[in-house]
Amino acid sequence: MLKALDREIDDQGRIILPLEWRRKHGRKVAIVQVGNTLRVIPKNAKNITDFFDKAKIDVKSDLKDWERVKRELIG
Repeated sequence: MLKALDREIDDQGRIILPLEWRRKHGRKVAIVQVGNTLRVIPKNAKNITDFFDKAKIDVKSDLKDWERVKRELIG
């Protein structure tokens, strides 16, 4: 649904986004200028646990010794 909202821009160039929108999309956004229009695009943070166990690596070092693992991975 397309909804137009009138907002004031303060002296520092800030506007207030609707609370419902902020709750749904979070606080990180990208602002894209298209001609004379600005688009506010949410940059939803990813849950880092979604990436656990996704990569497989073959290391001989003990995973408890992260410095040694890092050196082995870097070469």
